[in-house]
Amino acid sequence: MFVILWLLGDFFNVLGAIMQGVLPTMIVLAIYYTLADIVLLWQCLVYGHGKPADIDPIHLSPANPLSTEHEPLLESVVSNENRRAVDYDSSDEVGSFNDIDGNTAVADKEEKNRELFYNVLMVVLVVLAGFGGWWFGDGRKENTEPPRDEDLVLNLWAQIFGWFCAALYLGSRVPQILLNYERKSCEGISFMFFLFACLGNITYVVSILSVATGPRYLLVNSSWLAGSLGTLAEDFTIFAQFFIYKCDKSDSESSFDDSEDQIDV
Repeated sequence: MFVILWLLGDFFNVLGAIMQGVLPTMIVLAIYYTLADIVLLWQCLVYGHGKPADIDPIHLSPANPLSTEHEPLLESVVSNENRRAVDYDSSDEVGSFNDIDGNTAVADKEEKNRELFYNVLMVVLVVLAGFGGWWFGDGRKENTEPPRDEDLVLNLWAQIFGWFCAALYLGSRVPQILLNYERKSCEGISFMFFLFACLGNITYVVSILSVATGPRYLLVNSSWLAGSLGTLAEDFTIFAQFFIYKCDKSDSESSFDDSEDQIDV
């Protein structure tokens, strides 16, 4: 549903942008969004009907205890020497488990640091690419005059399509926000996806307002501004859900670990 609403919004975005004659970058972005969402919808249809992933019995089931509830911890006929031998073996096993946990924690930390590095690198590259596009486009031009209000023509159908686009864009995030709230989780959502969406909407609005701020110019671009600012607010809501539910999950895992430590003691 999320992708379908987006694709419909992209369709009206392309129609409205071309008919209204907005900034060339807005038209190019509208076409790109349409193509990208077609690919994304195709992936949903293809991968959504695949076989479900096999359940990993090791990671998704509790670990097998060293002894079951129905087994006595020590036989009544075991001598004191055997008891000491069993204690030494148990200590060795606990030590080996601690070593495994330590190695796993180090590997997880390295993986998180590597993922953070790649994410920051992607953001920097995108920002540099945008700056490069501006510099080789209109960035080196001097004395670029903003459009005059009397030269701007308000196309009725273009405005209708633009507001359809804004409504669909705004409605596309609502089901995801509600689903995250019901599940108390953001599982299955790409954090970087919404990060780039936020950065894109911010720079999109800035690019429109940097050209002119006259009343008629704002009226002509009002639907595109409303759609971007509205989805930006919804993306910030999803960002807040990312951190809220991640903290809740961390707290629950911490309390679970504490309870396990108390049981071990």
